[in-house]
Amino acid sequence: MHNASMELTKELMGASVAPLILAILKDGESYGYALIQRVRALSSGEIEWTDGMLYPVLHRLEEQQLIESYWKTAENGRKRKYYLMKDSGHKALAIQREQWRLVSQTLDQLWGDVTCSTLTKRCVDGVA
Repeated sequence: MHNASMELTKELMGASVAPLILAILKDGESYGYALIQRVRALSSGEIEWTDGMLYPVLHRLEEQQLIESYWKTAENGRKRKYYLMKDSGHKALAIQREQWRLVSQTLDQLWGDVTCSTLTKRCVDGVA
């Protein structure tokens, strides 16, 4: 269930797209629509990506030489552009993981004992 009050800000969404893409691609190749579906599933439907938001980031990651793409014909005969991570993408993901971990740990310390079981529940000190 989508809770409008818990939507990610444009800034947070923008900052998280590349690390999320890289984290998904670390497990193997994927195509755009599958990336959108995977993020939706992982976030229990709370993060909704659009084509217009995803593809510019994929193109930027290609320009940065972090991922590469190729065309492949699926079993249904449809051509899809697949993306896979390069070695430099694995290195970039490791750096981004540490950066996000630092920010998360710092916020956890500042917020104290805040518990949230999902983004759809209100977060309060000590109670979900």
